[in-house]
Amino acid sequence: VQLVESGGGLVQAGGSLRLSCAASESIFSFNDMGWYRQAPGKQRELVARITSSGSTNHADSVKGRFTISRDNANDRVYLQMNSLKPEDTAVYYCNARKWVVASSFDYWGQGTQVTVSS
Repeated sequence: VQLVESGGGLVQAGGSLRLSCAASESIFSFNDMGWYRQAPGKQRELVARITSSGSTNHADSVKGRFTISRDNANDRVYLQMNSLKPEDTAVYYCNARKWVVASSFDYWGQGTQVTVSS
């Protein structure tokens, strides 16, 4: 399984970016997919997740500003990020998860850098 992120970059505070994650196989093969981020010196944290049925959840820190979505026809997951803040600066990683019996298997992309200037 390969996950390839794109769409990161440098943006001013208040700006927008859209991250894209392209999967090498049908995203229906995953129970859910998500975006995580890791800032320097901090642990990786959940940003948003979306299930195969389209249910979503977003971290409190991004609710109302970020939206996760999926394009089943093209095997992509997106993260629309609006009203960006300097504290959103991090490497953003795409994640895909499969559950097999009682075990979960996680797949990760290489990450894409998002930098928000004040």
